[in-house]
Amino acid sequence: MKSLITLLIGSFFLASCGLQSIPRANNSVDAAWAEVENQYKRRTDLIPNLVNTVKGYASHEKDTLEGVMEARAKATAVTIDPTKLTPEKLKEFQEAQTGVSQALGKLMVVSERYPDLKANQNFQGLQTQLEGTENRIAIARRRYIEAVQEFNNLVTVFPTSLTNSLIHHLDKKPQFTISESESKTPEVKF
Repeated sequence: MKSLITLLIGSFFLASCGLQSIPRANNSVDAAWAEVENQYKRRTDLIPNLVNTVKGYASHEKDTLEGVMEARAKATAVTIDPTKLTPEKLKEFQEAQTGVSQALGKLMVVSERYPDLKANQNFQGLQTQLEGTENRIAIARRRYIEAVQEFNNLVTVFPTSLTNSLIHHLDKKPQFTISESESKTPEVKF
């Protein structure tokens, strides 16, 4: 009888100390990361249509258009297995995505020089889709950040950290950080 009670208490202790919650949180991080990648892929899928639309109006803006496509190629070349996500890999991914954001920013500046392009329905539609995608990226990144925070708390805070160190042996997951170029305040001149 005592051994049964001890077994029940031990089972309850293990269950309440992260035996199931740590793997679930790990799965949530993986799912949140997949959504981040999905939204960035959506953005890179829009780029060729956007570039082709601009090309028709601003063919002599070759450097800008090539820069956008080059940034897209670099971003799509960086792939990350969510189970092997390290701070270094996340930084590499972020830098590639920052390059895409900067190139798209230059493309939008170029589009301002062409009133016919700005009035083009295809361009307006693509620009709206791109804006929506940027919002989806922000939401997906926020959800990833929250999932990582929950997971990291489980693997580092007692009593679930004890279960992690004895059974799961999982490390903290890396968080998004702001790159140096993203942290600079844009200069506005009139």
